[in-house]
Amino acid sequence: AFDKDLDYFRTEIGSGKMVKGLECALSSMKPGGIRQVLIPFGELGYPQETDPSHEQVGPKPTTFSGQRALNFVLDNPRVDRTLLFNVKLIRVDKA
Repeated sequence: AFDKDLDYFRTEIGSGKMVKGLECALSSMKPGGIRQVLIPFGELGYPQETDPSHEQVGPKPTTFSGQRALNFVLDNPRVDRTLLFNVKLIRVDKA
């Protein structure tokens, strides 16, 4: 069932289109698994040099205000830039 309070993100492990820390966490999960993933600022988070606008690597906020908030936090060295994701793996498709 579709839940309007949740955002769904579909990706392929190893494609480079997802934050590395989240990809590592998903690779060890099984369908139906739930995890809270804490990613410290740095190489496991959103790439700063290759994607300064945070547009190429996801997951991305679904609203304009969410994207602005993400950009503010990641571009501001005076705030804690640790990422927190609540993840539920729905299914795994074979490649």
